[in-house]
Amino acid sequence: MTRVYKDIFPRVHVELNQWISKAKDIPNLELRNQALASIESKTFHCEGGGIYALLARDSWKESIRFIVAYQTISDYLDNLCDRSTSMDPKDFRMLHQAMIDALTPKNEIKDYYYYREEKDDGGYLVDLVKTCQSVLREAKDYPGVYEHTLKLGGLYSDLQVHKHVIEEERIPRLKNWFKNHQKHWPNLEWFEFSACTGSTLGIFCLISYTLSGKMTDDLAKQIEKSYFPFMQGLHILLDYYIDQQEDEEEGDLNFCSYYDHEEQMKQRFVFFVKQTNQEVQKLPDAAFHQMIHEGLVGMYLADRKVSNIQHAKGFVKELLKVSGAKATFFYFNTKMYHKIKPGKPL
Repeated sequence: MTRVYKDIFPRVHVELNQWISKAKDIPNLELRNQALASIESKTFHCEGGGIYALLARDSWKESIRFIVAYQTISDYLDNLCDRSTSMDPKDFRMLHQAMIDALTPKNEIKDYYYYREEKDDGGYLVDLVKTCQSVLREAKDYPGVYEHTLKLGGLYSDLQVHKHVIEEERIPRLKNWFKNHQKHWPNLEWFEFSACTGSTLGIFCLISYTLSGKMTDDLAKQIEKSYFPFMQGLHILLDYYIDQQEDEEEGDLNFCSYYDHEEQMKQRFVFFVKQTNQEVQKLPDAAFHQMIHEGLVGMYLADRKVSNIQHAKGFVKELLKVSGAKATFFYFNTKMYHKIKPGKPL
């Protein structure tokens, strides 16, 4: 944690400040507003993702460069789709092609705004994609990892398309999508599978190990298996848990609302915690991945928004208990961080 606060977070903000500067120069007002808003409201996504740069060892700065650029694409496109002037799945698919191209150094740049009226971002999205490509082009072991990052990136993009279409089409599309994957994950509900695809953590883990020079075929397979579905699912379910009230007010899709009742949701979260704990023990640097796992639980549950959720006290207590001592440490550490830096979530 000393390295995180001393080196990682400051470097994340160096990278973010460059993108903020570029976003301020976006000619189109709507695109400019969404780009700036996505960074301002979701800085903690880049901070959290940046912790994976510790796995990159001497190449930690290159790892942060990739993580911040890739997460900024994700958050920017999420804003564009959430507050969209379009409800066209073709538009969402074309926008998210940027995330596939960012993972594929040989891919040519495309017109990602092809299906929408707002187009002139002054090269902002293309610069983000090219930054990711340039980092991966220099990573000699990346070709052996590509099938795994592409799989996770493809699932993420599919989710973003299905969940942002017109309201009456969202659930049928997501359920139909899950049918194609259900045989592999019979112990998941359709909305849980959707949540598992919505995280970028597996990609950050794969890229950081690749940049360290210690990647092997077996390690790449194990990272995918250890992170997908349960670690990623826990990440996104926690994200949806704290956003329940906000999503209800905005009319946005929230996967936690599909549990039958509070007790069922709590037991499923406990299941995800236990499964994640088992899977991360199979990785090298298991203590690091355990820290991420417990940190996710502690930091999300310490979010200010949790105080507005009905029955949250018992939910928080149960999850901290099953997650381990470090989760409780992160919980109180994050609460303290909020007091020291009001308005700036970790």
